[in-house]
Amino acid sequence: MNELALVDRLRKMRGASGIGNDCAVFRPKATEDLLLKTDQLIEGVHFQKTMRAETIGERALARPLSDIAAAGGDPRCCLVALAVPRTKSERWILSFFRGLLNLGMKTGTVLMGGDLAHDDKVHCSVMVLGAVKRGKALTRSGARPGDQLYVSGALGKPWGQTIEPRLALGRKLSGQATACIDLSDGLALDLHRLCKESRVAAQVESVPIVRGVSLDRALHGGEDYELLFTLPPRVKPPAGTTLIGTILRGTAGVVSFAGKKLAPRGYDHFT
Repeated sequence: MNELALVDRLRKMRGASGIGNDCAVFRPKATEDLLLKTDQLIEGVHFQKTMRAETIGERALARPLSDIAAAGGDPRCCLVALAVPRTKSERWILSFFRGLLNLGMKTGTVLMGGDLAHDDKVHCSVMVLGAVKRGKALTRSGARPGDQLYVSGALGKPWGQTIEPRLALGRKLSGQATACIDLSDGLALDLHRLCKESRVAAQVESVPIVRGVSLDRALHGGEDYELLFTLPPRVKPPAGTTLIGTILRGTAGVVSFAGKKLAPRGYDHFT
């Protein structure tokens, strides 16, 4: 099968729209701010070659969707650039897109186009376009001293687990949370980033941990894709979330846990 035939097959899959044109056309509402996020998924870095094609496709979309959730937004559509070795069959490529499109249909994310190419290993880049009510996007920079610090679930999940973007929670937090970030690189590192952007410090009192996992893994391991967010003291937190600490005045980015400074260590591509 050549590229023309493959694109034609993709156009007929549920959840795909606008494929085949040079550019996708998207018309936002006047009352919305647009959210843009891109994420890469690279064989040997983000997944092992033994992983099923459908699972890889699902993860390729789930990762940027988690960031849309952290902004309090709704996904609208996505663009997918996929490069695969010549050894990958048509069946593998279609299975990849089936996994991606299944998650797209669950979350309202339409595949609008992208690019296909060959490479020595699988490399995928997904750009998601989302939207949020104008002026209501959550950022990392709004936390204030006295805010309470929450996380949406237990930390230390196994690497390679199914990612469930917290889109519904993000929408609930829009207009309430003062700051938010998704936990992809570890609590210690991502909380440091949030505090740095907000020019505050933080004190962590406790950490909800997946059963059987070490504290170190929960603090520094990454791949949790939960939401870490701050609320003013009198705001009631959404059900199912856990209070883990407090935002303080202090040196921007400094995080303490159990009376000691917590090193901003987590998953970093360059260390």
